Amino acid sequence: MAQVAVSPSITDEFAGRFAGSLAMHQRANQVIPGGITHDGRYLKPFPPYIARADGAYKWDVDGNKLIDYVIGHGSLILGHNDPEITAAVRDQVALGTHLGAGHEGEVRWAEAIARVIPSAEKVKFTASGTESTLLAMRVARSYTGRTTILKFEAHFHGWQDYALKGNKPPFDSDAIPGIPRETLGTVDAIPANDAAAVEARLARGDIAALILEPSGASWGTVPLDDGFLAQVRNVTAAAGVVLIFDEVITGFRWAPGGAQERFGVMPDLTTMAKIVAGGLPGGGVAGTAEVMEVLEFKDDRGWNATKKVRHQGTFNANPLAATAGTICVTKCANPSVQATCDRLAGQLRSGVNATFVRRGLPGFAWGESSGFHVAAGVSATNQTGGDLRAPAGFSPTELVKAADTALNTRLHLGLMLEGVELFHGGGFLSIRHTEDDVDQTIAAFDRVLGRLDEEGAFS
Repeated sequence: MAQVAVSPSITDEFAGRFAGSLAMHQRANQVIPGGITHDGRYLKPFPPYIARADGAYKWDVDGNKLIDYVIGHGSLILGHNDPEITAAVRDQVALGTHLGAGHEGEVRWAEAIARVIPSAEKVKFTASGTESTLLAMRVARSYTGRTTILKFEAHFHGWQDYALKGNKPPFDSDAIPGIPRETLGTVDAIPANDAAAVEARLARGDIAALILEPSGASWGTVPLDDGFLAQVRNVTAAAGVVLIFDEVITGFRWAPGGAQERFGVMPDLTTMAKIVAGGLPGGGVAGTAEVMEVLEFKDDRGWNATKKVRHQGTFNANPLAATAGTICVTKCANPSVQATCDRLAGQLRSGVNATFVRRGLPGFAWGESSGFHVAAGVSATNQTGGDLRAPAGFSPTELVKAADTALNTRLHLGLMLEGVELFHGGGFLSIRHTEDDVDQTIAAFDRVLGRLDEEGAFS
């Protein structure tokens, strides 16, 4: 009897096609805990290792070309190797990579930010988004004289001690490895989209600041209700509480001036990173002159010892980041940048949803602006095959978990076999992506979903 050839599974084919990455991961495991330098790069059975990137694409160590929707964890809205940024950074390298002093580049960078971020009167630089949220919280505590930070469940504000409470289900857990319970006791996490609950919590009088992602949790994984930002602006102002918008992702992406421009709601402080530094390490905090005053040195008796917020940082406003950031922020001031990325993302979300519907398989894509998320194996009650901002029928916990399943991992691996790489079950668009890239990606989803169905993954 003739033997019937059996096609390899997605996981087996991935292990063969990306063998160089497997070898690199095994090597990395010898010297790097878990073999990864960012928890978001964790992927079973192993992550890809990239050799080079350009535009909207990157190539791994085996030479596999990938349409890149990770796009620098969202920081590269101009794509990899923007010619202007690359040339300017190269020129700055020859002038000095660390000047150990103030320089004109940091002034130009701050001026560029202040021109486009509506609420930015003063800007202070950091080396990362995590440092930015840490500094903003410290500024708010000094300004108000209060201790507790309020945040919303599932909203992400970096990996510092005060930010991780309530980030992952179960949201009410007060046991996070490495963080003292006493520290977690200075942070409260409550559900979003309930302005009355926010007002009631603020009434206790101990809240220094409310920090939130204006996109909704995890760059729109759990969207905020329409009008909710305006409501929290009103109740925080009435309670004398500092409102912090974490615009590390939404900044310069949701609009030239970030989500605050898109939604017309002004925070007291804004935290930034990613796009603000043009693809190099860097971040910042912007805010009203009144609130940011606590960062200034003064000759007033006792001020520097009792009120001024201490802030150092060897790589704050590094001249390379300042150079890249100034160019990037200036280019992003043109609203056609965001319009192009938003349009492509909408086409991608619609195309993926149409594919799920046409194949009769459970799953959906959703998102806002130039971001998208995908969850296979579950269905939204408002899934019609078009663009979807907020899937109905899910609790915040369910939405956070929707893309974190074994099925979605296999989807991720299958898409890489088709030349597409996602980020956390979704991704971002850049101006270097094209309509052809989007069409290829939708076609790749179609083929992989069909293959997963044949493998019984949806059973």
